[in-house]
Amino acid sequence: MYIENINEPKDVKELSMPQLEVLADEMRQALLKRASKHGGHFGPNFGMVEATIALHYVFDSPKDKIVYDVSHQSYPHKMLTGRKDAYLYEEHYDDVSGFTNPKESEHDFFTIGHTSTSVSLACGLAKARDLNGEDGNVIAVIGDGSLSGGEALEGLDVAGEMNSNFIVVVNDNDMSIAENHGGIYKNLKLLRKTDGQAQCNLFKAMNFDYIYVDKGNDVTSLIEAFKQVKDSKKPVVVHIKTLKGKGYEIAEHNKEKWHFCAPFDIETGKPLYTFDGEDYSSVTNVYLLDKMKKDSKVVAITAGTPTIMGFTEDKRKEAGSQFVDVGIAEETAVAMASGIAKNGGKPVFGVYSTFIQRAFDQISQDLCIDKNPATIVTFAGSVYGMNDVTHLGIYDIPLISNIPNMVYLAPTNQEEYFAMLEWSMKQTAHPVAIRVPANGVLPAGAQPAQDYSQLNQYQVTQKGSQVAILALGDFYQMGEAAAKLLEEKTGTTPTLINPRFITGQDTDLLESLKQEHRVIVTLEDGILDGGFGEKIARFYGAEDTKVLNFGLKKEFLDRYRLEDVLQENHLTPEQIVADIETVIS
Repeated sequence: MYIENINEPKDVKELSMPQLEVLADEMRQALLKRASKHGGHFGPNFGMVEATIALHYVFDSPKDKIVYDVSHQSYPHKMLTGRKDAYLYEEHYDDVSGFTNPKESEHDFFTIGHTSTSVSLACGLAKARDLNGEDGNVIAVIGDGSLSGGEALEGLDVAGEMNSNFIVVVNDNDMSIAENHGGIYKNLKLLRKTDGQAQCNLFKAMNFDYIYVDKGNDVTSLIEAFKQVKDSKKPVVVHIKTLKGKGYEIAEHNKEKWHFCAPFDIETGKPLYTFDGEDYSSVTNVYLLDKMKKDSKVVAITAGTPTIMGFTEDKRKEAGSQFVDVGIAEETAVAMASGIAKNGGKPVFGVYSTFIQRAFDQISQDLCIDKNPATIVTFAGSVYGMNDVTHLGIYDIPLISNIPNMVYLAPTNQEEYFAMLEWSMKQTAHPVAIRVPANGVLPAGAQPAQDYSQLNQYQVTQKGSQVAILALGDFYQMGEAAAKLLEEKTGTTPTLINPRFITGQDTDLLESLKQEHRVIVTLEDGILDGGFGEKIARFYGAEDTKVLNFGLKKEFLDRYRLEDVLQENHLTPEQIVADIETVIS
């Protein structure tokens, strides 16, 4: 196989055109086998094989710097830059991350897992090159889906003013994760339809030269186009039409489903592992669709990830105009939700924890200052969630809970989640965020409260003495286990509390705990710095009462084993109880 002999980009240049086509087939077969066993981003990578080969055939990486947006299309790049073993041999599948990573290779310049960033990052590389009096090409690779992100358009706006080499490769497969949304895509469609000849051209309007390649999965056509723009002295866009999932027919015909895949059977495309139980995406979808039928003011909003709230293609059609996907634009989603709420609507914005951090300013300025009653539902905010360094869900508590006027709620189970969601959509006094549990859809056992208008009132679920355990959100079950173990080991029945509110202190309850409790314990599924526990510790700062805060230390974890992280942070019932015993003994 040719791929076995590719150790660096210069090896690609030694192959003939027919050999490059064989190389593309070999790479797809390797990607297919690996994905079937390991999972990963599927469709974008399959569509970019030929373009990646052509880029490394024409340009001279790492002197010529290629920056991949969101990294969903970077697997072929990794295969051609010394990391082929991670795609050819099962024992090496975990040698690389799913995203570009400078720690892996000199051919990767940034750790990129969030979208719409490549043009802006590449602008910086190009500017530094010019300031240093250097030469070389800077290439930003970006998918059409990522163009919906505001930063992408900001980057294009800046790059259009450059009077030096800057190349943008737009990988246009007419898809984001799901279908594209936004006016920009009407122009891309027009450009595809007219073979790039339409007078109305977004990129030309932003001062770019422009080349269109209709055969974006043809190596020869791509090489010809890239040779035309190599060493250009002004900004240029190479707009290539590719097929998402190319080479695997099942993926070609179901592009949304095959954006990302878990391990599957190659012959049938069916997943090797199935989950038949409920998850919060599906139950949220059932709830919202029912609400929509009863109330025309209810609207669900997503930012390029519609299935986060169960809005598959059929469910989106069922919701009709009461479902809005703004594309990969979390900032717009928050601001739009604020506007809907201001004008009497009932918006619910579903978003992953790792992506809500992109909209901090909008939450603060566009939503919370005016106290517009929109609802934000935060998914995968947890150490139990995604575990790549670019996709961590452990920072949302300090981010969201410290914005004035925001009410951030932490349900512990399914019934409590729905009660909070129901209340958030009825009330009109506050913007409300809800941190969806990430440890499974668990039943309540007891009927949860239905009204949360009296802010910052915690719920005492077990009365005891000596030790009080405040177990927040999906760490409540860990608190239950620790309380039971503490009683078994010491004979002390601790007080167990479900705080429910992340954003404030129940000062009356906290004051009362001083009378019969020596130790206050807080548990939270997020970093401790700026988190819930620190608010409680601050309350008791001048008192004799001891406070133990359990949570995660502030660090960029990467592809971690959950068990290891919990152990390292003393987040097992046994460790929690041992630490409590040390204080009370």
